[in-house]
Amino acid sequence: MSGTEKTKAQAEQAKGKAKEAMGRLAGNERMTAEGHADQAKGNARQAKEDVKDTFRHH
Repeated sequence: MSGTEKTKAQAEQAKGKAKEAMGRLAGNERMTAEGHADQAKGNARQAKEDVKDTFRHH
């Protein structure tokens, strides 16, 4: 996984976790859902890079 993409994926996941936590604390379902979505985007980005790495090494 390239360093830049890995960093972006981790940042997106962290942002999502923070947003989800804030949404839960504030009782804001929309913010909680947005946090889930941000985490999912980060997970998808990481999975894409993992697939690229798998094919690069074989």
